[in-house]
Amino acid sequence: MAMAGRLRSSLPLLRRALSVGNFSAAERSVAPRAALCPTISNPEFARNYASGPPAKEQKVKVPVKMYGASGNYASALYIAAVKVNVLDKVESELNTLVEASKKSPTFSQFMKDISVTKDTRVKAITDICDQAKFSDITKNFLVLVAEYGRLGHVERIAQRFSELTMAHRGEVKATVTTVIPLPPDEEKELRETLQEILGQGKKVKVEQKIDPSILGGLVVEFGQKVFDMSIKTRAAQMERFLRQPINLDGQSS
Repeated sequence: MAMAGRLRSSLPLLRRALSVGNFSAAERSVAPRAALCPTISNPEFARNYASGPPAKEQKVKVPVKMYGASGNYASALYIAAVKVNVLDKVESELNTLVEASKKSPTFSQFMKDISVTKDTRVKAITDICDQAKFSDITKNFLVLVAEYGRLGHVERIAQRFSELTMAHRGEVKATVTTVIPLPPDEEKELRETLQEILGQGKKVKVEQKIDPSILGGLVVEFGQKVFDMSIKTRAAQMERFLRQPINLDGQSS
């Protein structure tokens, strides 16, 4: 296919550019610092998720500084989960809940409906956690979120929490956007290139996205960098070049 051929031809160029660090800075939007919960920044907040008081206080530092209310919630949950060594389990349980809400329009609407009374929210979430046999950390966290009427933010909190767990495991996510799925051999070559840049102690996790609007080529988001080799971007650059006025009076009289 012609599309696959264009995709393959982009990878060597990407490899060379990545190797010399030829990135353009990616713009990141920072969530406003609005406090969803008055106690979210209190160190006691993280300990409230545990089913019982810890025998010995363990100091935990988040691997990535988070901003905004969802970041604060995710950070507090991370600290609580690390203290009782259930980080992976909590991440899996949060993702399970998010996927369930995506598959059920009724459940999704319930999560977002702020008109539902607090008692109803708490009872529903408690029942769901009990049926799913979620850990005490996840259950107590979701109950707290339900009490404050922030269930609609769970998906974003789960995303931020995953960022923390990846950093905890030394993983770096690279998002690759293409028109068609990246062939296995090219994905392998891309992962190896990114791994070379990261060096030892880090692991690349490649996530593929399909977006027909880029027309062809690929876009790689890696850490805080963006490498854009899409046909859409190249066409836009060419259009800007062609629109520039041509100086026909370049020769001096």
